[in-house]
Amino acid sequence: MARIEDYALLGDLQTAALVSREGSVDWLCFPRFDSGACFAALLGTPDNGRWLLAPSTPATSTRRYLHDTLVLETTWETEDGSVARVIDFMPPRGKAPDIVRIVEGVKGCVHFRSDLTIRFDYGRIVPWVRKRTHEEDTRVAIAGPDALCFRTHAETRGEDLSTISEFAVDEGQRVPFVLTWFPSHRDTPEAIDPEQALADTEGFWRTWSEACPLHLPEDWAPLVRRSLIVLKALTYDPTGGIVAAPTTSLPEWIGSVRNWDYRYCWLRDATLTLLALLHCNHADEAGQWRRWLVRAIAGDPADLQIMYGVAGERRLDEYELSWLDGYEGSRPVRVGNAASGQVQLDVYGEVLDCFYQARVHGLPVDPQGWKIQLGLLEHLEDAWREPDDGIWEIRGGRRHFVHSKAMAWVAFDRAVRTVEELDFEGPIDRWRTLRDEIHRDVCERGFDPELGSFTQSYGSKELDASLLLLPLVGFLPATDPRIRGTIEAVERELLQDGFVLRYRTHEQGVDGLPAGEGVFLPCSFWLCDCYELLGRQEEANELFSRLVELGNDVGLLAEEYDPRDGRMLGNFPQAFTHLALVNTAFNLAPHLPSPMFRRHAQQHPE
Repeated sequence: MARIEDYALLGDLQTAALVSREGSVDWLCFPRFDSGACFAALLGTPDNGRWLLAPSTPATSTRRYLHDTLVLETTWETEDGSVARVIDFMPPRGKAPDIVRIVEGVKGCVHFRSDLTIRFDYGRIVPWVRKRTHEEDTRVAIAGPDALCFRTHAETRGEDLSTISEFAVDEGQRVPFVLTWFPSHRDTPEAIDPEQALADTEGFWRTWSEACPLHLPEDWAPLVRRSLIVLKALTYDPTGGIVAAPTTSLPEWIGSVRNWDYRYCWLRDATLTLLALLHCNHADEAGQWRRWLVRAIAGDPADLQIMYGVAGERRLDEYELSWLDGYEGSRPVRVGNAASGQVQLDVYGEVLDCFYQARVHGLPVDPQGWKIQLGLLEHLEDAWREPDDGIWEIRGGRRHFVHSKAMAWVAFDRAVRTVEELDFEGPIDRWRTLRDEIHRDVCERGFDPELGSFTQSYGSKELDASLLLLPLVGFLPATDPRIRGTIEAVERELLQDGFVLRYRTHEQGVDGLPAGEGVFLPCSFWLCDCYELLGRQEEANELFSRLVELGNDVGLLAEEYDPRDGRMLGNFPQAFTHLALVNTAFNLAPHLPSPMFRRHAQQHPE
């Protein structure tokens, strides 16, 4: 089993695949991010579906993305010095989704083997495979609603419920393979030209990347650009929704039950996403994301969810896939996410802040969006007093989480500023009163004088990394003694090998789950931001450098990291981590305005 960091990402702006260093596509869902996987070896065994394309004799590999694209090039060198490349990509979606693999001979002769094992419905269903009589280079696999068309000029044969091809490439020779999904009741899609698809895909990504000139330190710009490409790749283009990750059930601790489905769109990421895209001149994507947000949250304000499907679906029922062993035995494997039914007050603040930031940064005003926000605020006037499940989707019972209350403050604060600064209409006096009441409540009940710090929840002695967001959203300035004390407490209690835990997991802990998880990488980026606000630039830059060094050989980061074993954990690649990287890079860059200072200075002018 490959390590999480051994994978690279391919995507077509509607779904994504993970390719290992060994040349195996071990995860791929067609036709959407949240569809059933046809390759699920990532969470099981090769018999649960994969596509291995690699030399059949011992060889070493290096890989890279071509230019600023999502086209992956893996170079293989055999023991006799022969060299070949495999170029993997998914063309931005046309009529049907494709994954293309082109083998190119560079030097000498390299023998390859393609082993295509298709298993629909997350590795459970073996399809019926036939060779098309009038297209000798085409095989079609069908089961239920799904079908895949496999095209190659290389000779193929069936073997042990897989499609095998063994061939050799000489210098200058190119052998393409194309796998295309289509609904089984439709005709087989027309063949694409692999070489033209490669040129089109490279052109698409290079044009998109070049639209954003990055005025950053030379060694930071490629990291930020790669993170922006990841965010674009995780965007469901038809609607503008951005999934948290393209995977499900990659564990937050090896062998644990902390395995969740992240192929959905979280409102929590709303403001950071908007700021990152706007700061990098991707206004179209920012506008598309905001439009997705308006459609998703429309309806009864009391029914606001923390996450939605890529088209705004609300029903994300969670169930387990018993036939999959899980990544390195980490069970259960889950599809759907029961946290979608939780109450999390912080999402109200994120939504109101996202709309406020959009208006401040010049996106066209959406009148319908303001009407929806008025409904959300009316509901929050009473709801903020109730306990909730918190930012970390706690499954151990509701509490009065400090971060949640502070984000309720953000909601009313941004509403007040929208009326004051932008001439919108609303009950501003009532909102001011509520804003001040929430602020007093948090400062009185969420701060522990003995610890000299805010705490995870009212009456608790536990620390929580989400408290680092208090100065970043403008609740209090970073120089306030209570914030300084909180940052120092986080450093004292939650740092593990120099990185930040979300909170202490222990038996019978707040989350109701068995102990153990890695450090949550976005939290460490938040600490960088706090250091910058405090003028601790050297520490901020040092921590940022350590964080970006955790990226794999093609610049991808997961949700969490295990400092003990030096490996990534959690779903991969993680949008929240890459968002944090982008924003923190601009926050630390030696120029203003940065996303953080824009957000912070609106509340605390220097």
